[in-house]
Amino acid sequence: MSVENLKAYIESGVLELYVLGDLTPEETLHVEEMASQYREVRDELAAIEQAMEQYAMQNAVEPSTEVETRLFEKLDVSDLRENILTPHTQQEEPRIVRFDNNAGKVKTLRYALVACVALLIVSTAALFVTYNQLNDAHDQIASLSLDKQKYAGLVKQLEFNNKGLDNMVAMFDSKEWATIRMAGQAFSPKSKMNVYWNKKDKSVLINYVAMDLPKTDPEHEYQLWALVNGKPVSLGVFGKPDSASNEALLKMPAIQEAQAFAVTLEPMGGSVNPTMEKLTVMGGV
Repeated sequence: MSVENLKAYIESGVLELYVLGDLTPEETLHVEEMASQYREVRDELAAIEQAMEQYAMQNAVEPSTEVETRLFEKLDVSDLRENILTPHTQQEEPRIVRFDNNAGKVKTLRYALVACVALLIVSTAALFVTYNQLNDAHDQIASLSLDKQKYAGLVKQLEFNNKGLDNMVAMFDSKEWATIRMAGQAFSPKSKMNVYWNKKDKSVLINYVAMDLPKTDPEHEYQLWALVNGKPVSLGVFGKPDSASNEALLKMPAIQEAQAFAVTLEPMGGSVNPTMEKLTVMGGV
């Protein structure tokens, strides 16, 4: 056989398959015949076997003595145990061993076990990476969900404000509506609020967008009053909105005539008479 053909034969991969025991009996016999004729083939087989054994030793998981003994007894190849498990030293002359069926099974099993261990390590690492990626994805989804909720709340608030402003503009343009601007009193000087009184049907509206009152506690709410001939008349209670779910406009009971409007802070449910020391805002018609 020419040098080129011999080199091509060595590089074909058939020698690796021989060492792994994956050739047919005819192919195995041919490899052993080539090894007996050519030193290059013998050297390559020895190098392949030594490389695979070194890899197996570096990556193998050492079995217990009991498991090892039971394995060889099961395969009935105890007499080959030393030859198979003991690696060749560098001083030994490379030699070709004709494997019988049992020996081939053992050697194939060894490399298969090594491959399984390596695959297990790779799979575990991949699962760990995937687990971390899933956690990151979960955090990103939670963050996006929170951002979506904030965005939805902002949109609702803008719609609420826009609705209230549109209503204010419509009332300003209508001659039927009178706007009563109420300013803060001693109890809350910075407060302000608008009341809209329809001169035709005498209905009363308050606009939450044009309202700036302190937030109430769970035991109190605001009460609207109309001053009629010097006497306060209750027009009902209302709370300061905490979210955009409230309507921008709130309709209060109608009043036929009034000289002024005022708001006081009262216990839940309102009072028969206004608590003057808690007069919050007031404005004349």
